[in-house]
Amino acid sequence: MQTLKVLLLTVLTSFSLQAAEPYFCSSELGRLPVQQGGRVKPLYVHASETIKYVTGERKIGDYDAVTAYCLLSLQGMGLANNLKATTKVEHIDLKKFLGMEESEHTYELAELVDQMGELRLEWRQAEEDSSYKKALNTLLGQVALYNDIASGNNWTFPEPAADGASWFPLVAFLTETKVAKAKSEGSNEPFVTVMNEASKFYETKVDDTFVLEYHYAKAHLPGWAMLLSLLGLASLVLFKRFKVALLFAGSAILVQTALITLRVIISGRGPVTNMYETVLFSGWGALVLGLAIGHFRKEKAFVYVGLAYNVMTMMMMNFATGMLSERISPLVPVLRDNFWLSTHVTTIIISYGALAMSWVLANTVLIKRSFGGGISAEDERYFADLTYTCMKWGTVLLAAGVILGGVWADYSWGRFWGWDPKETWSLIVLCLYMAILHGRYTAWIPPRRFATLVAAAFMSVMMAWFGVNYILASGLHSYGFSEGGAIFLGSFFLIQIALIAITSLKSKLSTN
Repeated sequence: MQTLKVLLLTVLTSFSLQAAEPYFCSSELGRLPVQQGGRVKPLYVHASETIKYVTGERKIGDYDAVTAYCLLSLQGMGLANNLKATTKVEHIDLKKFLGMEESEHTYELAELVDQMGELRLEWRQAEEDSSYKKALNTLLGQVALYNDIASGNNWTFPEPAADGASWFPLVAFLTETKVAKAKSEGSNEPFVTVMNEASKFYETKVDDTFVLEYHYAKAHLPGWAMLLSLLGLASLVLFKRFKVALLFAGSAILVQTALITLRVIISGRGPVTNMYETVLFSGWGALVLGLAIGHFRKEKAFVYVGLAYNVMTMMMMNFATGMLSERISPLVPVLRDNFWLSTHVTTIIISYGALAMSWVLANTVLIKRSFGGGISAEDERYFADLTYTCMKWGTVLLAAGVILGGVWADYSWGRFWGWDPKETWSLIVLCLYMAILHGRYTAWIPPRRFATLVAAAFMSVMMAWFGVNYILASGLHSYGFSEGGAIFLGSFFLIQIALIAITSLKSKLSTN
């Protein structure tokens, strides 16, 4: 290692680089494959994920994630740098334990590495399930990952093996022999040459999916899909240009279809295994349903609701990154049956998209009724008919999804039904929407009350979809749980209840 360090410094000095500068590290290394998190992915994706997790930021100082990750990894080979990697500390008790001022929000990770023993002891003594223990647990994970990167063991490289490839950490892979050979062959950047050779071997001899994922990650398709959906909605609502709106809606569907397809190819499974993917798929499904139903019914309103809900889902995917993680991770065993994953879960998620369309229509009626100058009885019946159509699609798909889920549960767990929180809330949603559908069909629910009930009913969908994952966090569906999102869900419930209460009160006052 000492000889290699001398060689490294000798070669790097020949480029007139100083320790404060990025050596051979650059964003161009992002295309290299790395094995972490149970799969092979491009360094661009891995570095972006790890730097964001460890520091809470997308870069460190002036360096992008890939360059910063490279510089930190080189510390494991004795190459110093002036990077000051910090992590965010917000919990007041954790600040006190670390001796921080209340106005301080970050702490240097290198210093935290030396305090790992004290942090672990404090974690053991903290109260179970308390916010303080959760904050300590998160910090311990961040420090452990930072230490793994800084030791040079997190960055892995492939080498030929009998079964395809074996993976070695940077400190074991970048040997004196390899670097000297590359330099003797006339390479001006021997380290990069050695790395690129490993990448070329893996791409040509083992698997090149990581290259596809690199281009997928660099394309930022969710951002383009959001822009196209927004332009489509603006064209329809503000400028009344229906054909232009159709063009943007069709383009948004194409981009989202490409996004879904690429995730399927990269992950090798259906695109509905985490909250990020379910939000994506529900928005895509709603827009496809909106265009299809609108075409057959000759109703522009369906295009409007499809675009409106799609915009919401795209905004969540682009901005709610603390709640929705786009990370592609290995599946737990129960989810590895792609037949059931591609039938039960996709059916449920598309049903949520259809029910979300009815929710958008219902709230449109409530807002027009109370804040848009009122709505005629004829328009009330018109919107009720559109809402009823969306609900029928959503309820039928939900019923099919629940039945398929029961069959899968019998196949996986040996029982058709077990009153698991996810199962229970799915049944509550189905019963609630069936009751509203029958009430509307038999005229038991008048058009004026129908919109209020439909808007309120969607809160049960949100509870089954997000609430079980973010609030209850229990049951056999634990593989779908996520952290964060409780504030989002609470805000959604509060706003929806407030809107229903205000519009109901205004409606009573107007009738009196």
